[in-house]
Amino acid sequence: MMRKHLLLFLALTIPFFVLAQNPSHLATQYNLEGKLALHGYDPVAYFQGKAKKGKETLAVTYMGVTYHFSSASNKDTFSQNATAYEPQYGGWCAYAMGTKGEKVAVDPETFKIINGKLYLFYNAYFNNTLKFWNKDETALKQAADQNWNKIRNSN
Repeated sequence: MMRKHLLLFLALTIPFFVLAQNPSHLATQYNLEGKLALHGYDPVAYFQGKAKKGKETLAVTYMGVTYHFSSASNKDTFSQNATAYEPQYGGWCAYAMGTKGEKVAVDPETFKIINGKLYLFYNAYFNNTLKFWNKDETALKQAADQNWNKIRNSN
C-alpha cells in the first residue's frame, strides 16, 4: 500500500519539477529581450543598492536566460547561487502582478529588495507603481505570488 502511495506521489510531482526547471518554459514566461533578462542590468548590483547596467563581456546563461554583470565579482557571486538573484515574477512589474495578474513591462531602475528577493516596477509617464505597491505591500505581494503561480504553471 505504501509503495502505491509513493508511486502516485512521484507520478504527480515529477512533471511539476520537470516543467519548473525547463529552460524553454522560463523563456516563455520571463520578461526578456531575446534571452536577456533585466534589460541587461546586473542582478547582483540590485542587492548592493543600485541598478547598474551589466556588460555583454560579463554574461552568464542560467536556465536558458542570459544575465549581464557590471563586474567579474558580481558574475561569480551570481554563478554560486543564481536563484538568489533572479527577479520575482519573471522580471515583470510586481504591482501589476498583484493588482491584475498581468505581465507588465518595468523600468529596470525602479526596484525594491524585500526579504532578500528582487522586485521590479513599472515607472513611466508619472506612474511609478512602486509608490502604490508600498501603500499595500503585504496584500499585493500575496496576490502577486498567487497570480504568478497561475501564470508560471499555465504552459
